[in-house]
Amino acid sequence: MTHVTGTVSSRNGRLSALHYLVLVLFCLFAFVPGIASLPPTDRDESRFVQSTKQMVESGDFVDIRLQDVPRYKKPAGIYWLQSAAVLVSGKGADAPVWVYRTVSVAGATLAVLAIAWLGSFMFGRTAGLIAAFGLAGIVMLAFEARIAKTDATLLATALLAQAALARVYLGRKEGLPPGWLPWLFWIAQGAGILVKGPVVPAISALTVAAITFFDKDRKWLRGLRAGPGVLIAILVAAPWLGLITWRSGAEFWQESLGRDFLAKVGSGQESHGFPPGYYVLLFSLTFWPFAVPAIGGGLNALNRFRTDPRLLFCLGWYLPYWLVVELMPTKLPHYMLPAYPALLLLMAWGFTEGDTSTAGMRRWQVWLYRATAFGAVLVTVLLAAIAVGVTPYILGTISWWGVLAAALILLAGWTASGIRPAFPPLQRIVVASVSAAATMGILATFVVPGLAPVWLSPQIAREFAAIKPCPESRLISAGYHEPSLVFLAGTNTLLTDGATAAAELGKDACAVALISDDQLEAFDGSLAEGVSSIEELGRVTGVNYSKGTERVLTFFGQAR
Repeated sequence: MTHVTGTVSSRNGRLSALHYLVLVLFCLFAFVPGIASLPPTDRDESRFVQSTKQMVESGDFVDIRLQDVPRYKKPAGIYWLQSAAVLVSGKGADAPVWVYRTVSVAGATLAVLAIAWLGSFMFGRTAGLIAAFGLAGIVMLAFEARIAKTDATLLATALLAQAALARVYLGRKEGLPPGWLPWLFWIAQGAGILVKGPVVPAISALTVAAITFFDKDRKWLRGLRAGPGVLIAILVAAPWLGLITWRSGAEFWQESLGRDFLAKVGSGQESHGFPPGYYVLLFSLTFWPFAVPAIGGGLNALNRFRTDPRLLFCLGWYLPYWLVVELMPTKLPHYMLPAYPALLLLMAWGFTEGDTSTAGMRRWQVWLYRATAFGAVLVTVLLAAIAVGVTPYILGTISWWGVLAAALILLAGWTASGIRPAFPPLQRIVVASVSAAATMGILATFVVPGLAPVWLSPQIAREFAAIKPCPESRLISAGYHEPSLVFLAGTNTLLTDGATAAAELGKDACAVALISDDQLEAFDGSLAEGVSSIEELGRVTGVNYSKGTERVLTFFGQAR
């Protein structure tokens, strides 16, 4: 392959420290609002934070447990980072959920800085800023940055690995020595393994395979220094993997690779099975508000990548990974997040060097572009309608914060689409990103937390703290089994059924039973003299938002 157009040596300057400082400040604006006001979400986030909480409580940072059950679906990396945040906070196991979420905020911010670094190297300063503001503004990262799970941190490790890989590959074209970049690549691989297993190595391997298929000059691979590099990755990941193998035997590998990873590859896991095409249909939502310019840049790059290795790299990053996750039976929206930076880089290229319009596209590309544009309009309208309508639906009142969020949604969708009046590319992306970030901040700070009937666990935890007869009382919950309740009410919370709740209540004078309306009959029938023999301590009511019906949970304790 000959590098004909847009060499990296022609870039219009690197980003300065001031640029990176502005990006950090924007990330704080984009990701921090709402992390303290948004209650723990079910179920993945609450499983992660509860397992981390138990690490801190027990002082055991090797074994991962959710109450008494081993949690070996993911390695320990994210739990260690969250544990560090908890310990630094000084609050210990009593740390609120926002402390755990700071890890995701940091991961998302690092990802934004990494794409700015890579984008400015590949396509110039303006392109680096466009890609960075674009990543900070897309709805998928705005969500993951506020949730204490693996995906924002995984994105950071993936971007560091891919940025190092790109600079080694493209640097070879320009005669630049790899320097320290191979070591960054392999350290990021090891860190990625500790965060979420083989995802980052798979992304990089697929990228390398795509590049070597189209570019027959493979001497650049020597620059990766695979021999010592693999040893570095092993040194990063192997110590914990060895300790957990010694502690659990084969159980960790059976759970993480067998029942989690391979199960997702082979069958639809946990009711998340969908046919191929799932991510195509969701693209206008998960990439909102930049789906249209991103697909425009990507489609134009398809017509030019044979003469530009920068475009080959980005397409080799995105397309093979997209094909793999589309073919996997188990699908969740965030699975595509590690590949989205590649498309944002192509969007930045389209704005600064190439094209994001349909002028040079083939017929099928024009139709795909138009379908994406239609999806973007539909998503923008639906998001605005939800922002306005969710509070009246749940609470029966209007939220003016929701109205403001809807207006910002329309502004973000309009400016990102490129509909007249047109802005210069960087200003356009910044305005759209600021609008989208402000939208997510308002929703996460004011609108969503205000839907109190939906957030049953915080209500239950507050009521339990007020009525419990002893300082160390245990909550026994029958019919309400969300892990957020365990995090908020205590690790010793028992999630069970009505009959077992009755038996456990009889053994412990300090215990409090929480019985859902559908478990009340079994609870009553398992008590020797029925519920009349015990004391009702209070009730919590909420809404089953999927059905629009009321949900009632009643507290009981032994009569005093």
